[in-house]
Amino acid sequence: MMRFAYADPPYLGLARFYACMHPEAGIWDDPETHRAFIARLSADYPDGWALSLHTPSLRTILPMCPDDVRVGSWVKPFASFKPGVPVAYAWEPVIFRGGRKRGRSEQTTRDWVACNITLKRGFQGAKPRLFCRWVFDLLGAEPGDQLDDLFPGSGAVTAAWDEWCDRPTTLELFAAAAEAAA
Repeated sequence: MMRFAYADPPYLGLARFYACMHPEAGIWDDPETHRAFIARLSADYPDGWALSLHTPSLRTILPMCPDDVRVGSWVKPFASFKPGVPVAYAWEPVIFRGGRKRGRSEQTTRDWVACNITLKRGFQGAKPRLFCRWVFDLLGAEPGDQLDDLFPGSGAVTAAWDEWCDRPTTLELFAAAAEAAA
């Protein structure tokens, strides 16, 4: 069993949008809060972790990370457009580290996913199921592993994890196919 973390803290400089959801949202407008958090992720989750952020903060946050992190991209074919912003923010970076090692026979995961934002979820920034499954793939997560959703917000990540863990394993799929063929 491996233990992973996913974190979607209030984005740097945008705490005002999270104040109603996170009582201490204001601390996330300080880059040093992010630096300390990344150190905590690295210490507490040696098996792997993933961190969502927004593109304007990537320049500040990425240098705070260990040298072995990678950056994935959540591309949003449908995204909200903001008045006065001539180039839409239609992707979000996800910094990730570690994860389960895979053999050559296992499927390769792309470092990007394309899926639309969620609408009418009652929670700003709720992550779509496909995004969550992609993060689990980035980390090489498997049923039986432990995922700590450090900012549960809408509960979408935890719900997607529970669904992920209930899916049949590859061996179970092969066994079912063999049984059906017999």
